[in-house]
Amino acid sequence: MSKSTVAMSTKLAFGIGTSGEAVTNWIFNALTFFYYTQVMGLSGTLTAAAVTIGILSDAISDPLMGSISDRWVSKLGRRHPFMFAAPVPLILTLYFIFNPPLGLTDMELFVWFALFTVLMRICTTLFAVPHLAFGAELTNDYIERTKVMSYNSIFSYLGVIIMHVVVWFVIFPAFDDGRTNQAAYSPIVIFCCSLIMVFMLSSAFATRGQIARMSKVPDDLPPFSLRQLFREIAGTLKNKNYVYLLLGLFALSITIGTHETLTLYMGTFYWQFTDDQMGWLILGNVFGYAIGFLTAAALHKRFEKRWAIVATSAGLSVAWSMAVTLRLFDAAPDNSTYTLVAFVVFWTTIAASCGSILNISVMSALADIADEHELKTGRRQEGIFYSARTFFAKVTNGIGHIVAGIALDAVEFPIGVAASEIPPDKIFALGLIDGPFAMVWGLIAALIYTGYKIDKQTLEGIQQQLATIKKSERNPNDIPSQDLNLSTS
Repeated sequence: MSKSTVAMSTKLAFGIGTSGEAVTNWIFNALTFFYYTQVMGLSGTLTAAAVTIGILSDAISDPLMGSISDRWVSKLGRRHPFMFAAPVPLILTLYFIFNPPLGLTDMELFVWFALFTVLMRICTTLFAVPHLAFGAELTNDYIERTKVMSYNSIFSYLGVIIMHVVVWFVIFPAFDDGRTNQAAYSPIVIFCCSLIMVFMLSSAFATRGQIARMSKVPDDLPPFSLRQLFREIAGTLKNKNYVYLLLGLFALSITIGTHETLTLYMGTFYWQFTDDQMGWLILGNVFGYAIGFLTAAALHKRFEKRWAIVATSAGLSVAWSMAVTLRLFDAAPDNSTYTLVAFVVFWTTIAASCGSILNISVMSALADIADEHELKTGRRQEGIFYSARTFFAKVTNGIGHIVAGIALDAVEFPIGVAASEIPPDKIFALGLIDGPFAMVWGLIAALIYTGYKIDKQTLEGIQQQLATIKKSERNPNDIPSQDLNLSTS
């Protein structure tokens, strides 16, 4: 395989695996919080706590999976055994999340939800971390990496679009009071699980031909142990560029977690949208994701990834919260109208395009950081880098869930009450959380991201040195670090 150009078929095969992960994340992030609070009657605080426990379990599973897959030796390579193993246990956990036994007390329901959320997260990690690491290994070209991760991004959004359209245009309208009717969630789960099996297994089978061309486990890579795992995690945190990406992600994930938790609340109570109107909101995502997919690589040719990350982080934060914030000042169309739908779609389109470019840019930047790490250490460890990033995103995303859940309980937001019966002050409080509060954290993220320093010229220098080292067949660990020109360290 050329390390500069990746075949279209490979990009498509890699990308479709992300659709499986995306539908998993969609059903969990979009529906579970609302399902357990408004349908099952669990408090917002307990629901948020269960979600957060699941997210915190990634503190173990994500770096563990990254480190193990970096070392795995098999006929299927380092990554594919886990990609094949993940789908079946994953769909079982999703089934149990949405089918708790009858008659559980609040505490029992909390334990049930927390337990299967943890298991669901572990199963998702089993696929996601090796899959991302595999994608990072496909090419070492600055721009081609952006193109590869563009397919990762667009297929992620494809999964979101499919779930959104089917749920809001087909399944929920088929049931009375669909989104608050427990029976409506069974066909949603069945449909979601079917997609997971098709998408994940298709990606794993279709990319088998690339296994022989992937990087092998380095001979000098120490065997796996918990001590070694901690050393590797600590090693990633010595990279200043990586730390800036993580810190920016920390702040941005609070924004994302808050929005994701409250999406269904906002549509149901704040905007008072019908099921069909909720369905049409996907137009903003479709337009925005398409813009991001089509323009990311071109933007990276004209502008450095650093500035693409900074600009889109700020744009995402402002645009995502703008419709809600304008409503707080009575500067939005009337509720329940299609004029309002168009208004929200407009701002969603801007937010989605920024989010698409941001995701592509960060994923591409992580592959560049892996090159920098290889030059410094002699080790190719995409797994640990992507796992640490994934873990950090999930943990900080959980903060958004906690904030939203506690805030709903603090304002005593009603359970099982029609939108028209909720006091205006409760609705206003809901808007403050999803609008100005969420926006601020994204702007902080944009400021932090300015610390990232790897540009195209720097990466070319790193890769030239790597090529020289490999050509001379010298062990990278034998080259003194002071001889290496690492201006980004």
